[in-house]
Amino acid sequence: MSTRPELVAHHRAITGKAVAQLRRNGQLPAVVYGHGHASEALVVDAREFDQLRRHTGRNALVDLKVDDERAQPVMVYGVQEHPVTRRPLHVDFFLVKMTEEMTVDVPVVMNGESYAVSKLGGTLLHLLDTVKVRALPADVPSALELDVTPLETFEAMLHVSDLQVPERITIVTDADEPLARVQPPRVEEVPVAAEEVVEVVPEGEAAAEAAAGETEGAPAE
Repeated sequence: MSTRPELVAHHRAITGKAVAQLRRNGQLPAVVYGHGHASEALVVDAREFDQLRRHTGRNALVDLKVDDERAQPVMVYGVQEHPVTRRPLHVDFFLVKMTEEMTVDVPVVMNGESYAVSKLGGTLLHLLDTVKVRALPADVPSALELDVTPLETFEAMLHVSDLQVPERITIVTDADEPLARVQPPRVEEVPVAAEEVVEVVPEGEAAAEAAAGETEGAPAE
């Protein structure tokens, strides 16, 4: 018996701009495809899907039951969100075979404390948000962890090869691909006040000018 969460869906005839009305009625447009299965338009309850997302991570496996059909294992393959509210607007379900490996994008999650950040004031840069992995559907992780503790200097860099990878998972992304580094803090230039210009007069000229001044100020004989 499957221990995967189940989600009920219904066939959808409404397409195009008319799906906006479905969203206003609390329904979420969706499609299901994969393994030779033609793309099929569906609709699911928006609240039920939101609760599902709260309890599962990315690449979650779900038993999708469409109307009276037998439930089939699918992966939540992609969710289109509103750019401001982050509310789901559309979801893609991908039909999977539990005995067949698949290649998917998995998010990279940073953990640990970098000395270059905490003590030297640098900024941690995420150079790659996801990596491609190959695994059986049940083994696909929701995320892969990267320990940033080794980033002790601004010259240090972490690569895909530094990821903590569970067994039965193969990383497809190049192992030398950079994942993270620390950017040095910006140093603002302090404006230098203009220095007073002092004219330096050679001693010979100074004596001559002084003598001339005395002559001009002397009473005429």
